[in-house]
Amino acid sequence: MDFYNQLDAIVGKIGSFAWGPPMLILLVGTGCWLTIALRGLQFRKLGHALYLALIKRKEKTNQPGDITHFQALMTALSATVGTGNIAGVATAIASGGPGALFWMWITGLVGMATKYSEAVLAVKYRVVDENGEMSGGPMYYISRGLNMPWLGTIFAIFAACAAFGIGNMVQANSVADAMQATYHIPTWVSGLVLMAGTTLVVLGGIKKIGQFTGIFVPFMIIFYIVGSCYIILTNISAVPDAFMLIINQAFSPTAAVGGFAGSTVMMAIRFGVARGVFSNESGLGSAPIAAAAAQTRSPISQALVSMTQTFIDTIVVCTMTGLVLILTNSWSNGATGAELSTIAYAAGMPGGAHVVTIGIALFAYSTILGWSYYGEKSMEYLFGVKSILPYRLVFIVFIGVGAMAKLSLVWNISDTLNGLMAIPNLIGLIFLTPVIVQETRKYFQ
Repeated sequence: MDFYNQLDAIVGKIGSFAWGPPMLILLVGTGCWLTIALRGLQFRKLGHALYLALIKRKEKTNQPGDITHFQALMTALSATVGTGNIAGVATAIASGGPGALFWMWITGLVGMATKYSEAVLAVKYRVVDENGEMSGGPMYYISRGLNMPWLGTIFAIFAACAAFGIGNMVQANSVADAMQATYHIPTWVSGLVLMAGTTLVVLGGIKKIGQFTGIFVPFMIIFYIVGSCYIILTNISAVPDAFMLIINQAFSPTAAVGGFAGSTVMMAIRFGVARGVFSNESGLGSAPIAAAAAQTRSPISQALVSMTQTFIDTIVVCTMTGLVLILTNSWSNGATGAELSTIAYAAGMPGGAHVVTIGIALFAYSTILGWSYYGEKSMEYLFGVKSILPYRLVFIVFIGVGAMAKLSLVWNISDTLNGLMAIPNLIGLIFLTPVIVQETRKYFQ
């Protein structure tokens, strides 16, 4: 037990660096750098990007790739829209005050440029593997674009290992705990259901994942938004004041009230940025792995679609959670995480606790599906296509382990690896900025 505690403490210190202020500054700073280099493209072309993602999505295409623009977006969203949108937002506001939500917005807005740039490089430098499927992502654009295969290998190792934690066991554990607390369902039952549901999808590869997430992800997001909108609309007269509170407290200290201990402006920035980055994953390098599978000849068309992922995740879904916390006056009761969100939704509508529990289950399951693909593509980069099936089978087994295990060490390890993925990815983005700008200019000209 002493060794376990010591290892947990060591990993925790590494994790503090991986998600500490220097890394957060680097992530947001890279987003600002890319925003300037692209002349605010995420603001100028957002309407066109949403059109490509949500309206033009039904067009059939014979262009190279495995899944449609929309399916690639939904696969990436499946991994991104997760428990961070429910528990993460609650943690940010419980620790940094309502102003933390404003800094989550800022992180999301600059992160759209990062997400766009990742997708440009992912499609440009993707390759066709032995199975005839597309393979791409940071490991490929670092290796082929920067000619630094060793750095691409480091990213792939981090991603393949992180998938077992942040994209697998931690998610399964969240579902099992929520189902046990609300519906008294044994954790092993939740584990078996998740294993069965995952098996049916991931063994079919990216085409099956894309087809499934293309239907499942819109359903789960709409389910959560409808529940949130009910509470927001029933408190519509208080919405302007809620937005004023968010903006005012983003730039001024939040006084202690109820169970809330108070926070400084720096705390609002810190927790808002940290939870924002954790939620939308811009700069971590996971989403471009899905973007590389899209059917397109132009890196830019998929990149425009991909950047809407961050908009939907942070500007839409996280805002819904934050507004419910503030409108129900639950944010200052001293609770945090999923517990706080449950209290807020229960106070805002009949059966609100079920919205949170079911939302956590849906979001976590979708995260498992998305990360299974990220993990297998990272494994393929390291060991070839023969490693894909064994990886899928082991990945499925670990879902059951995660549902029933105590995961403090697993959480710390996976959280640390998830953060460390950003380092090689950001190096690739920064040094390949000229390529991103050149491709963008060529497309719009």
